[in-house]
Amino acid sequence: MRVLKERMSRARDAFKIACGILFGDDYPTHKVRGDVSIKMHDASSGKLLYEWERRNLIVYDASIQAARYFKDKDEPANSLNMLAVGTGATGAILSPDAPDPRQRKLNAEIARKAFASTTFRDASGNAVAIPTKIVDFTTTFSEAEAVGPLNEMSLMSTISSNPLVTNPNPNAFPTYDTTVDVSLYDVIVNYLTFPVISKPSTAILTVTWRLTF
Repeated sequence: MRVLKERMSRARDAFKIACGILFGDDYPTHKVRGDVSIKMHDASSGKLLYEWERRNLIVYDASIQAARYFKDKDEPANSLNMLAVGTGATGAILSPDAPDPRQRKLNAEIARKAFASTTFRDASGNAVAIPTKIVDFTTTFSEAEAVGPLNEMSLMSTISSNPLVTNPNPNAFPTYDTTVDVSLYDVIVNYLTFPVISKPSTAILTVTWRLTF
């Protein structure tokens, strides 16, 4: 009987250890991360006029959008397909208010455009032909596009593939109503505010948004 008790005790301990490994605090988790880089060049000379990199905020609606993708490959009609830029970040010009995860649209969108390219990257940042957990979404605004004092932007999954047809979510920040049917609107998955970048009509702006899953 003593041997049986010892074996049962060891079995319970082993089970506890296994559960601790599988479901304990040390079990690895993954969070989506977004990194944004911007470069602005003079259209005539090619001279680099402006450059920076920043980390973005993943908004609440990104989780809903991901659930939609997993549930049905044909709904929504578009995956991430556009970058939108605007002039509506609140706060000081050189230090705007931090983005909020309840954001559901840009405050003052002035332009959106489909991606020029989407590229899988390996851990070292090299372009690869196989799927990885790192994707670059690159958008280029030409001289006449997105002209103005830019200070907000986001990646979007839009209802229409035409950038001139917009369906912004009217249930905007600071409220966040979880009962809203987001399938009726364009959905932003992340949001970034930044000190004003004045894009003139003589410059080309390139934005690369890297998502790491």
